[in-house]
Amino acid sequence: MFSRILRANQMIIRNHVRNLATHAEHTHKPNPDFWKKVFFFVSCPAIVLAAVNTYLTEMEHYHHYHRPEFIPYEHLRIRTRRFPWGDGNHSLFHNPATNPLPEGWEDEISH
Repeated sequence: MFSRILRANQMIIRNHVRNLATHAEHTHKPNPDFWKKVFFFVSCPAIVLAAVNTYLTEMEHYHHYHRPEFIPYEHLRIRTRRFPWGDGNHSLFHNPATNPLPEGWEDEISH
């Protein structure tokens, strides 16, 4: 009894799958102009909004930034030899506002 029901369901499912497979045809032509419009009217404004949001958030952080006090730890900024560029004390991408020298911040050293 159960096998008859199972077999009947298998035949119904098999016929249904075959019918779905035979009706696979394109009802519309691909439209590259649609994707061009999506790019210009959706993606570009989204990118601009994300950039503006990031800029405003970073400017808010920048206005509240306080440089940490320099603590001359012995194990940090160990230089066994000089850098091969400049005065030998600055790293290649040195930024005086964010990278202290072994003696301290540059504007505090010069005072």
